[in-house]
Amino acid sequence: DVYKRQPLTLCSRKCIINMNTNSWTGGIHMGAAGVMLLAAGLSMDAFAVSVCKGLSLGKIRLKDMFIVGAWFGIFQAVMPLIGFLLGTTLSRFVQEVDHWIACGLLVLIGGNMVREALSREEEELPPPSLDPKSMFLPALATSIDALAVGVTFAFLDAPVGICAAVIGAVTFTMSAAGVKLGSVWGAKYKSKAELAGGITLVILGLKILAEGLGWI
Repeated sequence: DVYKRQPLTLCSRKCIINMNTNSWTGGIHMGAAGVMLLAAGLSMDAFAVSVCKGLSLGKIRLKDMFIVGAWFGIFQAVMPLIGFLLGTTLSRFVQEVDHWIACGLLVLIGGNMVREALSREEEELPPPSLDPKSMFLPALATSIDALAVGVTFAFLDAPVGICAAVIGAVTFTMSAAGVKLGSVWGAKYKSKAELAGGITLVILGLKILAEGLGWI
């Protein structure tokens, strides 16, 4: 029966999002839950910097939370798109080892976050200002990992637009919350947040490798 109910799908050139099964198909499988974990992991650097911003600023207004969230969220959303454009020029040549590349990048990024969280000495707090001059470099620095992750999207055939939007939205939320928490609680949870983010990216990278090798 042509009128039988079919799974609702959203199609693009490289992937299909199956809204009933909450998964993406096309290339290496990467479900919606995986992208949420990826977004959470990537947002932890921005969260940690936002906590320091909140600590240095003192009293935080809703406007301040929006400004910090927008800076980090926009950069985190744009960088994966740039990385994806770079990765698509390479993906056609490395399809046999794409899962190794994706895993390697995520494990490298996550491992570096874990190393920094465990070994970092006490840092100077960022200047107590939210003007473009003081926000640009932190936003750029914390989004470099997202650029590298964007490269992996070309190998995963992930819906890059949706992924970038999710990463940006999660980072916006985490950064806005971080600057508020920093003003209230200080830097107590800064390293723990970065450690959790790094571990999340490592686990996600290993999951992609296991799926690419057919283990799960």
